[in-house]
Amino acid sequence: MYVGALECDVLLGDVRSLKQKRALVRPVLAELRRRFEVSVAEAGHQDLHRRALLGVASVSGDHTHLREVLEACERLVAGRPELELLSTRVRVLGPEDEAPAGTP
Repeated sequence: MYVGALECDVLLGDVRSLKQKRALVRPVLAELRRRFEVSVAEAGHQDLHRRALLGVASVSGDHTHLREVLEACERLVAGRPELELLSTRVRVLGPEDEAPAGTP
């Protein structure tokens, strides 16, 4: 089993309130969920009007498939005209990774 996480740090356009920010971010998160069946959330910068950290997580039995899904999610975010993708970070945990202490 492989678990992958994608963080997308984005800059929003002409946003003057947190309410406007949520109105831009919410549809992006919904589209990621619908198109790729991933878990998503606004995971950071909640108190900033023009920045958002979008978190995407997925689980797969195949490492290649997991990478493809996360890359497709990144492309979707990068392709949204109302967002400017500043940076991304991908992390993948697999069967070869060491389990935390105290885990069977």
